[in-house]
Amino acid sequence: MSSTKSSLTALTLGAIGVVYGDIGTSVLYAMKEVFGSGHVPFTPDNVYGILSIFFWTLTTIVSLKYVVLVLRADNHGEGGLVAMLALASQSVKDQPQLRKVLLMVGIFGTCLFYGDGVITPAISVLSAVEGLEIISPTFKKSVIPLTLIILFVLFWVQKRGTAGIGRFFGPITLVWFLAIAALGLLHIVQRPEILLAISPHYALSFIWHNPGTTFIILGAVVLCVTGAEALYADMGHFGKKPIRLAWFSVVMPCLTLNYFGQGALLLAEPEAVKNPFYMMTPDWALLPMVGLATMATVIASQALISGAFSVTKQVIQLGYLPRLQVLHTSETDTGQIYMPFVNWSLFAAIVLAVLMFKSSSNLAAAYGIAVCTDMLITTVLTFFVIRHAWKLPLVLCIGATGFFLLVDLAFWASNMFKLLDGGWFPLMLGAVIFTFMLTWHDGRRLLNASLRSDALKLTDFLEAVFVAPPTRVTGTAVFLTAEVGTVPNALLHNLKHNKVLHQRNLFVTVQNLEIPRMPVAQRLEVTDLGSDCWQVIVNYGFKDNPDLPSALANIGDSGDRLDPMMTSYFLSRDIVIPTIGGGMSTWREKLFAQMHHNASGAAAFLNLPTNAVVELGSKIEI
Repeated sequence: MSSTKSSLTALTLGAIGVVYGDIGTSVLYAMKEVFGSGHVPFTPDNVYGILSIFFWTLTTIVSLKYVVLVLRADNHGEGGLVAMLALASQSVKDQPQLRKVLLMVGIFGTCLFYGDGVITPAISVLSAVEGLEIISPTFKKSVIPLTLIILFVLFWVQKRGTAGIGRFFGPITLVWFLAIAALGLLHIVQRPEILLAISPHYALSFIWHNPGTTFIILGAVVLCVTGAEALYADMGHFGKKPIRLAWFSVVMPCLTLNYFGQGALLLAEPEAVKNPFYMMTPDWALLPMVGLATMATVIASQALISGAFSVTKQVIQLGYLPRLQVLHTSETDTGQIYMPFVNWSLFAAIVLAVLMFKSSSNLAAAYGIAVCTDMLITTVLTFFVIRHAWKLPLVLCIGATGFFLLVDLAFWASNMFKLLDGGWFPLMLGAVIFTFMLTWHDGRRLLNASLRSDALKLTDFLEAVFVAPPTRVTGTAVFLTAEVGTVPNALLHNLKHNKVLHQRNLFVTVQNLEIPRMPVAQRLEVTDLGSDCWQVIVNYGFKDNPDLPSALANIGDSGDRLDPMMTSYFLSRDIVIPTIGGGMSTWREKLFAQMHHNASGAAAFLNLPTNAVVELGSKIEI
């Protein structure tokens, strides 16, 4: 019992560090942006109204929607937009057109995650470092260079893995939450009447008297729920209970105290509106608070970077991106990976964002559209999961998701006002990535269709070969083929040039399914083709780490297992030739050909031993 409690405590502490780092740093800029927008006249009534809106936004979107409802929609214990997408698409697999639409919507939402992944580290670190301007205006020129240095160091250490420093994330973030709660209390004690703003009637009164202003400022209010999507995305790492416990016992109380403390300060000192978070900090604590805020924002950014690696790997295995180099940074935790291309592409985009927007206030204009669209997509996918997968009554499904859909739509519509001020930036990033993903998916479909049209049927081919069998050599040959039941090009080349066939031949097709993890007992499907030849299908989930030698080691009886020293892997390295009037527009075919050329080899992705791989090339027109 005690070990269970300690495990729950450790997971809850970990969740505070990884899951809530992002939302925990929103206190740095959310209140500043609402009053700094100039749309809200500075009056005590308006301070009460805005605080009430903040509190009920946190309650509605985070507590009710994500913590209570969305966390229930787990895909075999896993969460996140990719897991939700797989769950929703599986629930409507008997309706192909609807399934296709849901896949497109979900994949677009995944693309917007990258836009969010660029804006969030930029705005978080920049807003933390801007605290130096409160200490002395002379630091103003140092803010952008210092931000870029911090971000460069953060991305540079990724290749070393986060296992060593990861254990400090939870305690540091917990210190951050306790510190912001203490700052809030310091000012609430002086103006305790500010706590009345918890009553929803202040929010409703503000909305009733200022409907137009409310609609406009929702684009800034949404900043208080930055990172809410992380609750669901990180469910597989920590589980539902620690995430819920961390939110209700630590995160929400501390955020509420700090926002209400900022409100109390604004009632006493209206001029503090230019940066209420740092203005509420006593002079002696200003420098330590800037340091602590910087550490908290770096940890929040780290969680997002790790999330980008994880999501990219899942999307690759769902077939929407080419294989990229994946390096494992931990010998014990297979989930800890580093993807150089994703890492430095993300860094380049973040540097561009910092240099273009120059301040957290300008970045706040860019933030919101991407995250609100993702929240909207999550709500839509949740409806299809609870209706089609859980088979709940239609009225209950509409009631459960309809309210959140209206809330999400209000925030989304308000954020569209920020489109020209910077909202176009994450949308542009998302659109570019969506184009890449769609081109890769469609290109692979055309490539497989081309391979199928020229392919020979495996059983007929083997029957013909064994009428006058070639020389058999000792060992096992593993031929990888994209299509089950077709003759791999590598086999044709091997017979043509070497004129031999191995003693044992495995024709292997690797399939990635729309579930997070495939049980080991169900990983292999083996069909005996006779003459020591087998058709093997290897099934992986989108969160599995493909390791073909390990999977194939379970084939055969105990005395007939594969000998690694006597096994060769034959792969086809296809060169794609774009053709005019093919299945896609010419520019997309050329893009696909380039992506295919630059994709990392299947050998590395499937963890094949480099000294046992034979690659044979062929040209294919699409």
